[in-house]
Amino acid sequence: MEQLAIFGGTPVRDTKISYGRQCIEQDDIDAVVATLKSSALTCGPKINELEKALCDVTGAKYAVAVSNGTAALHIAAMAAGIKEGDEVIVSPITFAASANCVLYCGGTPVFADIDPETYNISPSSIRKCITEKTKAIVAVDFTGQAVELDEIREICKEHNLLLIEDAAHSIGTKYNGKPIGSIADMTTFSFHPVKTVTAGEGGAVMTNDEGLYRRLLRLRSHGITRNQDEMVHATDDPWYNEQVELGYNYRMTDFQAALLISQLKKLPAFSARRKEIVTMYEKGFADVPEIQIQREIPESDTTRHLYVLRLHLEMLTCTRREFFDALAAENIQSQVHYLPVYRHSHYENLGYPKGLCPNAEKYYEESMSLPLYYLLKDEDIADVIKAVKKVIAYYRK
Repeated sequence: MEQLAIFGGTPVRDTKISYGRQCIEQDDIDAVVATLKSSALTCGPKINELEKALCDVTGAKYAVAVSNGTAALHIAAMAAGIKEGDEVIVSPITFAASANCVLYCGGTPVFADIDPETYNISPSSIRKCITEKTKAIVAVDFTGQAVELDEIREICKEHNLLLIEDAAHSIGTKYNGKPIGSIADMTTFSFHPVKTVTAGEGGAVMTNDEGLYRRLLRLRSHGITRNQDEMVHATDDPWYNEQVELGYNYRMTDFQAALLISQLKKLPAFSARRKEIVTMYEKGFADVPEIQIQREIPESDTTRHLYVLRLHLEMLTCTRREFFDALAAENIQSQVHYLPVYRHSHYENLGYPKGLCPNAEKYYEESMSLPLYYLLKDEDIADVIKAVKKVIAYYRK
C-alpha cells in the first residue's frame, strides 16, 4: 500500500490545487480599466448594460444589480413583504445568508430537510413545514443543481407563497430547458470570485414582475425614487427625489459591472468546462463504493459550482477530518459546504435545536467539496482523483 504523504510518503503532486479560483483574462482587465478611465464609476451606464446582459442570459424580464449576493437576498425578502411574525421556509444546507435575509426583515426561518441524494431542499419536507404564518420559500440551488421547481412552485400556488430562488450557485443552469433566473418570483445571484462568473463582489435579483422590480430598484438605493408615480409629494422639479421607504445602499459600481459583463460572455465556455470536469470526476469515482455521487434530477441541466465528495465513513477507518488532512498533504485542497445553518451558534442562541433536519446533519458529517473551476486541466483532475483513491485505499476497512 502506497504511504500517504501525511505519514511521510510522496504526495501525488508537488503544487497545491485550490478548491476554487476565478478566471480573469486580459479582456476582463481591459473592460475594467476602460470603465475606470470613463466619467462614471457608479450609477453609470455599465449598470444598465449589465442588467440587460443578465436578462439576455436568463430570459427574465427585469434585473436589479446589487453589491453582493447577500444584498440580493435581503432586498428580495423585503420586496416579498417579509415582516415580524412571518415564517419563511429555507434549506439548512446553504450559506447563512439564505436564512439571514429572513432575520434581517424580522421574520422566522423555518428549516426544511434536504433530499439525501440530491442535497437540495425536499418538497415533501417543505409541505410538513407550512403553517398559517408561512409567507415565502427560499429554495437554494445547492452546488448549482436546480431545485425541484415544478413541485415547489405548485406548493407555492396552493398556499399563496412567494418563491425566492437562491441561485448563488446556479447561473448557467437550465431547468426543463429554461435558464435559471426566469422561473421563480425572484431569483438571486452571487458573483463572488469562487462562483462561475465574477464581479469581484456583486449580486443581482431577477424577476418577471414589474411591481417587484420597481420596489427592488428603490430598496437597493435607500428607498429613494425619482418616479413621480411612486412619490407622496410629486413635483416636476428636475432635481427632486423622494425617500418613500427605508432602503439601503446596495449599489454595484460600474467597474464591477464591466468585469461581470465581460465574464458573462464566457459563461457558455465556463459552463461547458465545469460539466467536463464533473463528468471526469463521476467516471473516476464510479467504481469506488466508499463514495456517494450526488444524484441529479433529469430536469436540471446543471452548471456545477461545487463538486461534493460524500464519504461512506462507516467503510473507512478514518474520520472526515483525517481524510481532509490526508488530501491536503497530497496537495489537494478541499472544503466543506455547509454546516447546517441552524447549527451556527447565533441560531442556537435563537432556540434552534440540533437534530432538526436529520438528512442535512448526516450529509454535513460526510461531505467534502473537491476542486472545481474553469482553469483546472485534465491532468489536475486526474491528480485529484488519484489522491482521493489513494487516501481511500489507505483507510479502507
